[in-house]
Amino acid sequence: MAGMATTAENGSTRNWTFLTNHAHVLLAIARNPTARLRDVADEVGVTERAAQAIVADLEAGGYLRRTRVGRRNEYTVNPSGHFRHPAESDRQVGDLLALFTGDSADSTP
Repeated sequence: MAGMATTAENGSTRNWTFLTNHAHVLLAIARNPTARLRDVADEVGVTERAAQAIVADLEAGGYLRRTRVGRRNEYTVNPSGHFRHPAESDRQVGDLLALFTGDSADSTP
């Protein structure tokens, strides 16, 4: 299974992935900036409430901007934002976007 780890002691599988839910939400929005949070939540595998909290975190951190367009939201990802962890703080989010979406310059429609 991709992204899964098997423990050597008993052969059981523990669920874990290399990317956090925050990264998955950011990538889902970068791929579809007009997606409903319900659809983002389904894609990522979290509740809609969790997706809302993650989007709020990403907005507060300057990684995402939300614009109201009619009755929907449209999101803009800031590719020049830096990773928060000290080990990767010299890298920009655009590097991750380029790796997984093929586009780091801009994620607007």
